[in-house]
Amino acid sequence: MNHPEPAQRLQIRFGADGPLKYVSHLDLMRVWERVCKRAGLPLATSHGFSPRPKIALAAPLAVGVTSEAELLDLLLTERVDPAETMRQLSAELTAGLTLFEVREGPLKQASLQSMLKAAEYVVDVPDPRTIEEWRTAIAALLGRDEIPWSHQRGNETKSYDLRKLVFDLDVVSAQDGVATLTMRLRNDEQGAGRPEQVALSLGASSEPTRIHRTAIELSAEPVPA
Repeated sequence: MNHPEPAQRLQIRFGADGPLKYVSHLDLMRVWERVCKRAGLPLATSHGFSPRPKIALAAPLAVGVTSEAELLDLLLTERVDPAETMRQLSAELTAGLTLFEVREGPLKQASLQSMLKAAEYVVDVPDPRTIEEWRTAIAALLGRDEIPWSHQRGNETKSYDLRKLVFDLDVVSAQDGVATLTMRLRNDEQGAGRPEQVALSLGASSEPTRIHRTAIELSAEPVPA
């Protein structure tokens, strides 16, 4: 089968919440495939026996996490107008998707995933501490050189230095038994910080009730492996 070569790259910034909060990374990709097909976009496809549309998310969104900052990369076989494409996509969005921007990207640009640098979050944590006590805990964590951490995934235990995954932390408020934190965490080839682990490392009495991604940071060049 003849596969036309890509003629244009589009990059889409969108939000995901509501029912999509409980959707896996692969299922979110399938949602976008259906939206793009309903909008009539000329998606480029991979070669081989089972061609797949050439669409990719910059960073997987963990189940239970909402976002206003997701980035989607599309390769098309024909050029389209980004503004018109935004209108077409907006008419086909499923519940939980919010479209913020559609813009053209360099056709030969490296993948967004290879340029990932960091992600920012707003996190609500049930905890009785005052804002001063939270600031003390944050200062103590940021002052540490290392935070040994182990994470269980299935039958496998992963051990690593959690401190290397934390770029910045702050507390916005602490009232009525809930603290709201902001986190800027590493998200690159060296690892991806998980807000719930950072909250627990700060001595939180339970895991967050809300994790919301507010930004994804990209480097100008692909991050070396």
